[in-house]
Amino acid sequence: MSNPEPQAARKPPASSVGVLGWLRGNLFNGWFNSLLTILALYLLWQVVPPLFNWLFFDAIWANVPAEVCRENREGACWAFIRERYRLILFGTYPFDQQWRPLVGVLMLLAVIGFSCFRRFWRPWLGLVWLGALAIYLTLLGGGVFGLTPVRSDLWGGLPLTLLLAVVGIVVAFPLSLLLALGRRAENMPIVKAICVGYIELIRGVPLISLLFMASFMLPLFMPTGVTIDALIRAQVAIIVFVSSYLSEVIRGGLQALPRGQYEGAQAMGLTYWQMQRKIILPQAIKISIPPIVNTYLGMFKDTSLVAIVSLTDLLLATRQSFADPEWRQFFVEGYVFIACIYWSFCFFMSKYSQHLERALSTGHKT
Repeated sequence: MSNPEPQAARKPPASSVGVLGWLRGNLFNGWFNSLLTILALYLLWQVVPPLFNWLFFDAIWANVPAEVCRENREGACWAFIRERYRLILFGTYPFDQQWRPLVGVLMLLAVIGFSCFRRFWRPWLGLVWLGALAIYLTLLGGGVFGLTPVRSDLWGGLPLTLLLAVVGIVVAFPLSLLLALGRRAENMPIVKAICVGYIELIRGVPLISLLFMASFMLPLFMPTGVTIDALIRAQVAIIVFVSSYLSEVIRGGLQALPRGQYEGAQAMGLTYWQMQRKIILPQAIKISIPPIVNTYLGMFKDTSLVAIVSLTDLLLATRQSFADPEWRQFFVEGYVFIACIYWSFCFFMSKYSQHLERALSTGHKT
């Protein structure tokens, strides 16, 4: 008896594969999901086309007077940005010297991009950062190399926001490492008590309170004739605040490591600091990348709070650009403009952290 010929494999129904299959499996797999999908599509149809019309198609892009924008009620007036972008980006920095903060911002962004490549993660990178920050401050402040001196209270806009954010990140991270290790130092009760007290005290008050204390209360306790620049006081308040939150994030990463990592390092005869530097901290930081970046994102946006202590950050510079009565009604365009700037930086940090997670997850792949 001959064996029957094998039947050809049957193809799955066309409605279960491809785009149609994905739609049925994810958006229309039941009456409730179908209803939600239809409702969401209806809301998008009501919101997205008018928004795009206002932002792009009906908007005024040419450099026209405010009267022309007031006559056009259908779209955005981007002529306001073209008229006021220097005030928004650089605040009250002297107009004829604004090339200096522009060069400084471009240099700082170049160093940040340079630092994103892992092959450059060497000890000399710290020197590069110190040099870049020194040049940045020199460009903003002047007074040397023939640069006109500019007081720090005239610094503003994007350069000030980047300064507060970058210095806050660079200084708060190593401080948070020490706080996290100090809080776990069971054999040093005094150090542990100091770290716990610091963390719990700072985390228990809002950043606005720290800024007010640093800007208005601290000078009252200073000796007569001794003053500290308002920018430095605000920067220290941000560093203190962020380091307390970041230390708890890193402590979570330390506690997530299995006990065998500590025991293995001790069995190799490593000292405490060798163990932390070569084995424990690299793994804890790798585990903690998502919450670390989340803390940085919050801190970058919280730099806008320095406006309440009269520092002209990007947000306050935008509000100052509304002072002209002719352009005051186009405040929405100004806020949209700086929202795009904040979003661009936050999106970059978010995507880079995801890339870093994938690159460093070799030990956790299944």
